[in-house]
Amino acid sequence: MMPANRNPRGRTGLAAMSDMSELRRETRLRTFLKGRIIFNNGNSSMDCLIRDLSGSGARLMLSQTATLPDGFDLFIPAKERTHKATLRWRKDDSIGVTFAEELVRASAPTAAEPSVAALLARIHELEAENAALRRQLKEAEAMLLERTA
Repeated sequence: MMPANRNPRGRTGLAAMSDMSELRRETRLRTFLKGRIIFNNGNSSMDCLIRDLSGSGARLMLSQTATLPDGFDLFIPAKERTHKATLRWRKDDSIGVTFAEELVRASAPTAAEPSVAALLARIHELEAENAALRRQLKEAEAMLLERTA
């Protein structure tokens, strides 16, 4: 893996960005789409923001890049599509990926779909978050009643 600020020709800065766009097979379009990175056989996932997208790759923004494997599935809910992605570069809160194959419809049965265990774990996370929000709401209501009494 090459350093984040260098391209294959060894250039940095604007020259590197220019060279990287020359290396792409097609132009990436600026986007603001929600994405979900799925890895560890569907047992792990994280949300991301897709900032640039083409048929052959994307630039993703996420809170932590250190925990990502070199290969994963990228699900784009707005397009109902899943890509097999390969990590090409990391920089701060962004990563660049290339897609290993053409787009796959998310509704088609694929290995990229989360397993039952992953779905159950996600349900458990959401239920815990829901319970925490309910507690916060009750506390806020109690504080409001105290102020008005």
